[in-house]
Amino acid sequence: MNALSDKKCPICGKLACIEYTPFCSKRCADIDLNRWLSGSYVVHTNEKPDENEAQPSVLEEEENYFS
Repeated sequence: MNALSDKKCPICGKLACIEYTPFCSKRCADIDLNRWLSGSYVVHTNEKPDENEAQPSVLEEEENYFS
């Protein structure tokens, strides 16, 4: 793997490689993806949810997905 000269992996701190930029390996890239998907990372905004738009529950989304 080709390491980037001065970029460090945000997960483990090792040198990042070109193939998995900005990470050093697929493992660290997968860890980061899991953190986003599990809700560990969030992007905060000042926007309030639109009260006129109904937010479907997770169960409703799953039922629609599997039907």
